[in-house]
Amino acid sequence: MEQAYHIRGRDITPGDLDTIRGLVAQHWDKGRTVISRLLCEHWNWLQANGALKDRACRVLLLSLEQKGAIELPPSQSPIIRTGRKTRCRTFTYDSTPLGGCVSRTEELRFSMVRRTTEEVFWNYLIDTYHYLGNPKIVGSYLKYLVYLDGRPVAALGWGAAAWRVAARDSFIGWDNEHRLTNLHKVAGNVRFLILPWVRVKCLASRILAANVRRLPHDWQAFYNQRLVLLETFVDTTRFAGTCYKAANWHPAGLTRGRGKYGPNTPGQPVKAVFLYPLDRNFRELLHR
Repeated sequence: MEQAYHIRGRDITPGDLDTIRGLVAQHWDKGRTVISRLLCEHWNWLQANGALKDRACRVLLLSLEQKGAIELPPSQSPIIRTGRKTRCRTFTYDSTPLGGCVSRTEELRFSMVRRTTEEVFWNYLIDTYHYLGNPKIVGSYLKYLVYLDGRPVAALGWGAAAWRVAARDSFIGWDNEHRLTNLHKVAGNVRFLILPWVRVKCLASRILAANVRRLPHDWQAFYNQRLVLLETFVDTTRFAGTCYKAANWHPAGLTRGRGKYGPNTPGQPVKAVFLYPLDRNFRELLHR
């Protein structure tokens, strides 16, 4: 009997594999995006806001292809998310050294750039100046550019929470059932960049605190979902997590080096887990 798989919280049976192969064969010329959307519709695989989980489905399909279970058509846009396209663009911005201090958060301007013309600029800055480069974000996400006196000084990205984190789940008191039901109420800080020529005292913690105050409203407006908890992971071989501590994030422990999707991506660096509850009753809300 053919092997079954467990990917992205779904049990993939031999019957499911037959369904996937049939969709691939029938829609080979239409590409992976169409196939993943059709599979979501067939499974009724939806986000909490009713949208198709087509990004998660594409990750699932790629994982099955890597395991040799299926064969997908060639990617029709192989470099869209690598950052190479944004490097071909020319952007004009002031990169002269900036110092001093920020006395009021009102001096900062936040621009939520998801699905705007500024998103390409965000991609460029992250791909150029962040040591991890432009992330491949699966699921829900929002991106912010931060300006000080009209100059870009920072970029932040928020995305869907990690699938399983022992330190976080223990802090919440989650078992598997409650985690699967409520994971959409948690978002992760997937990127935080202060541009390298910016040396403004206390800027990072002020930006983080101000963005955290705005994020739940934007997330609710964009996805019709309420956020209850935020998470981030700090590589302590590079950083101390000072700005998160200064912005009152809670250190919850360490990861096990398994990456965002748990045991499917071993060999990742161990990182410090920081959490930020958005409601005093966050544990109750995350157990509903």
